[in-house]
Amino acid sequence: MKKGYLILIVVLIVALITILILEKSNKKDLNKYDFKIYFFNAGKADAIILSKKDKYIMIDTGEESLGEEILNYFTQNNIKKLDYLIITHFDKDHVGSASKIINNLEIGEILQSNYPKDSKYYDNYINALKNKNVEAKVISDNYEINIDDIKIVVNGPQTIYKNNESNNSSLITSITYKNKKFLFMGDAQNARIKDFLTINSETYDFLKLPYHGHYLKSLDDLFKTKAIKYAIITSALKDDKTIELLDKYNIKYYLTGKGNITLYTDGEDIIINQ
Repeated sequence: MKKGYLILIVVLIVALITILILEKSNKKDLNKYDFKIYFFNAGKADAIILSKKDKYIMIDTGEESLGEEILNYFTQNNIKKLDYLIITHFDKDHVGSASKIINNLEIGEILQSNYPKDSKYYDNYINALKNKNVEAKVISDNYEINIDDIKIVVNGPQTIYKNNESNNSSLITSITYKNKKFLFMGDAQNARIKDFLTINSETYDFLKLPYHGHYLKSLDDLFKTKAIKYAIITSALKDDKTIELLDKYNIKYYLTGKGNITLYTDGEDIIINQ
């Protein structure tokens, strides 16, 4: 009996040591992943921070209630300046905290959609720009940004859509880092997605799903032509038809509603932690 207990203890010790070694190895390996994308668990809303060394970009700001959490994240990570703030469109779940961020942080350049919206959140955003004496750049075509060896193309709508005007006005952001490509679709819906696919023939490793993962007819073409491997849905809810399509194309997906998500890449490999 004593011999059995001894063997069990040895096995448990070996297992514990193995786990500690693996954890240490994983942490050490992450050091080489110098480009990081952080997705807040913001409910059904978008709030995304991209960083490489001391350069920071934010895509959308979530709802107004998320403002303090975002500012706390900046403080904890010693972020004193955003190089770029991209507001894809002016729905409250994308621009809600923008005024708080603009008022409390230095921002190099602000890029925005070309379709304003009558709401207090839009008014707060405009007032914050005035308070800081900052003028946002309205994007209605392709706007290219280069940060070190990262290429970013922000695509703006070249037309005013008759249906779902606000969502279809979404800026779409493409990012290339070495051999990996990332696509952020805002809340683009069928007409906007169709137009984007007409002018963009690239494939992507990662997709931030449009419109919080709601099923759209254009998703099939988007998944098929873009050869997506990983996807994130900025919501806690699954749309069964969207999930069926993701499974059909063997796309590994995550939901921010299950917790904050961090994507790491060195331009060759991708690691996603939640």
